[in-house]
Amino acid sequence: MKITKAEFVTSAVAPDHYPIHELPEVALAGRSNVGKSSFINKICQRKALARTSSKPGKTQTLNFFNINDEIMFVDVPGYGYAKVSKTEREKWGVMMEQYLTSQSALRGVVLLVDIRHEPSSDDVTMYNFLKHYEIPVIVVATKLDKIKKAQRQKHEAAVKRKLQFESTDRFVAFSAETAEGKDEAWKAIYDLLTREED
Repeated sequence: MKITKAEFVTSAVAPDHYPIHELPEVALAGRSNVGKSSFINKICQRKALARTSSKPGKTQTLNFFNINDEIMFVDVPGYGYAKVSKTEREKWGVMMEQYLTSQSALRGVVLLVDIRHEPSSDDVTMYNFLKHYEIPVIVVATKLDKIKKAQRQKHEAAVKRKLQFESTDRFVAFSAETAEGKDEAWKAIYDLLTREED
């Protein structure tokens, strides 16, 4: 996948703020410290397209990115960050649910989880939410470089078991450090788009 254009378009908190365009959208969801921004930057071959932060919970809006005039990535607020107030978390939840269940351009969701740990209850809730609404999902397990190669299968199995992962969904092990899994992630994303067109 050759990236010739990758640019931030706008931030939004409600449907009347969503950008008007004709591109298919793919949302990126995950815990606030799972490495969503690093994933976006690595697969788009940009160092600072999505802002990474040492403080989790910085993404508080839906952030739209135009990739190659082919796809719109939508980075949604990270969930599960304890230092964000309950009211704020609920507000984000409403915003995300509204987007995920009503946006006709949405083709699927990349759900990022940390391969080093069992998915959290929030991860399981998000996966079940997507399955309930029949929203196609790609599970990307980040931080692959942090575990030994001999341990990969065990960690992958633990993630799938906790999520009750369905074999019809796609699973990609990924490292933002080494770019391992980048091509597989792009293939899974493009398969989402072409499946929708069939």
